[in-house]
Amino acid sequence: TFSYDEYEAKVANRLSEVGIEVKSIHHFTNPVEAAENAEAIVVGGGNTFRLLERVQANGLLDVIRKKVMLGTPYIGWSAGSNLACPTIKTTNDMPVIQPQSFNAFNLVPFQINPHYLDAHPDGHAGETREQRIEEFIELNQNVTVVGLRESCMILVEGGQYKLIGPHPVRVFKFGEKPQEITDLNALKF
Repeated sequence: TFSYDEYEAKVANRLSEVGIEVKSIHHFTNPVEAAENAEAIVVGGGNTFRLLERVQANGLLDVIRKKVMLGTPYIGWSAGSNLACPTIKTTNDMPVIQPQSFNAFNLVPFQINPHYLDAHPDGHAGETREQRIEEFIELNQNVTVVGLRESCMILVEGGQYKLIGPHPVRVFKFGEKPQEITDLNALKF
């Protein structure tokens, strides 16, 4: 609902506080070349379906995955954290557009549900976030889902996972009760 320039300015302003310069890929005539030459890949929020559709349309899915797997830092939040997963099937977004597939960067061996909430407001007759994730794992029994709460992030370095932030994650696996954990390395993927 706002322009790429506006979003770039918002992100650039925040990341400049820690000395990081951002240039949005929408400025480049050759997005693949831009990604191949980037010092880091930063993927923000927005609608996950639209974001993945744009990544796919610009031929960036395999390029970014390969670059990150070779050591280029990847920073993703909200929809950007969904794109780090094998698929975007655990997004909270409405499917406003249909991407070529739900397959994403596959940088981590689990699905993330960003902005995970435990809430069930009084009078709400719909499913809780937990119930929706349980529906997902019923049909995707070999997939682990990590409910990532606000103000938290997962740092991946050298094949190790570190949860940073004030809250544990909620982990969902088929046939098991959801677990609250702080050590993702204890999980078997």
